[in-house]
Amino acid sequence: MSETTELIELPPKETALQVFTDTSKLNEILDKVREKVIGTVYDMSKRKDRDACASDAYKVARSKAAMKKLRAAISADLKELPKKVDAGGRYLDEGLEAIQSDVRAPLDAWEKAEEERIRRHRQNIEEIANSGELTFGRTATELQEKLSQLEQTTIDESYEEYAAEAATTLGKAISAVRIALAAREKYEAEQAELARLRTESEARAKKDEEERIAREAAERATREAEAKAQAERDAAARREADAKAAQERAEREKAEAIERQKQAEARAEAEKLAAEQRAADAAEAARLAEIKRQADAKAAEEAEAKRREADKVHKASINNAALEAFIEHGLTEYCAKQAVVLIAKGLIPAVRIIY
Repeated sequence: MSETTELIELPPKETALQVFTDTSKLNEILDKVREKVIGTVYDMSKRKDRDACASDAYKVARSKAAMKKLRAAISADLKELPKKVDAGGRYLDEGLEAIQSDVRAPLDAWEKAEEERIRRHRQNIEEIANSGELTFGRTATELQEKLSQLEQTTIDESYEEYAAEAATTLGKAISAVRIALAAREKYEAEQAELARLRTESEARAKKDEEERIAREAAERATREAEAKAQAERDAAARREADAKAAQERAEREKAEAIERQKQAEARAEAEKLAAEQRAADAAEAARLAEIKRQADAKAAEEAEAKRREADKVHKASINNAALEAFIEHGLTEYCAKQAVVLIAKGLIPAVRIIY
C-alpha cells in the first residue's frame, strides 16, 4: 500500500529504488508538486493569503521529508545487502570445500600412505648408514657385535625401489665398521702394552722410592747426631762469649754514666752563663729601645710642629689670596676678612676654601 502526502503519492518501497535512480520519474514527481503549488497569486496584504502561502510551502516541506524518509529506508536496506551476499558466499564456499574434500579423499589417503611408505624406507636406510658412522668411542667387542648385525641384515623385495640404495648403504656401513674394528683392535692392543709397561715402571719406581727413603733416613740420623754435637759446642762457646760481653758491657756502661754526669754538669754551667748573658742583653736592649723611643717621639713632635707651621703658612697664603680677591671685587677689607673667616670655619653652606 502506497503512502501519500497532500501533494504526492509516494512510490511503493519495493519499486522506490527504480524511481530514485531514474531522473525522468523524479521529474514527474516534481511536475506534480509544481502543478499544485506554483502559479497561485497571493495577496500579501491579506492574512488568509499569507497563511495559504505558508501552508502550501509547508506541504512541499512535508513531501520532501516523506521522500527523504523513504530514501533513508532504501539506503539502509542496501547497506545490509553486502552482508547478505557475504553470508551466502561463505555458505557456498563451505559447501564446495566439503564436496572438494569428499572428491579428493581417496587421493589424500593414497598420498598419506605413500608418504609413510617412503618415510619408512628412508628411516631404514638412515639406520643402516648410522650403524656405519656411529663407531667413535666403541670398544672392539661392541664393534664386532655391530658388524655381525650388519652382515646378517638382508636386503629383499620389501625395500621395493629403494633396494639398490639400501644395498649400497649396507655395503658402505659394513666396510666402515670393519675399518673401525681393525683400528680399535690395534688401539686396544697398544693400550694393553702401554698398561703392562706402566705397571712395570710403577713397580720399579716404588722400589727406587723405598730405597731412597731408607738411604735418606740413615743420612738424616747421621746429620742429626753431628748437628747435636755441634749445637752443644756452639752453646758452650755462646755462654763464654755472653759472660765476657756482659763484663765488657758493665764496664762500658759505668764509663758512660761518668761521662754523662760530666756532660750534665757542663750543660748546667753553660745554661747558667747563657741565662745571665740573655738577661744582660735584654736589659741593654730595653735601655736602647727606650732611648730610641724618646728620640723618635721628639722627632715626631718636631715634625708635627713643622707640619702645622707649614700648614698654617699654606692656609694663610690661600686665605690672603681669597681676601685680596674679595677686596678686588668690591668688598671692604673688614667684610672680606669676615667672609674668609666664616668660609674657613665652614659656617657658610655649600661654600669652602680648597687648601
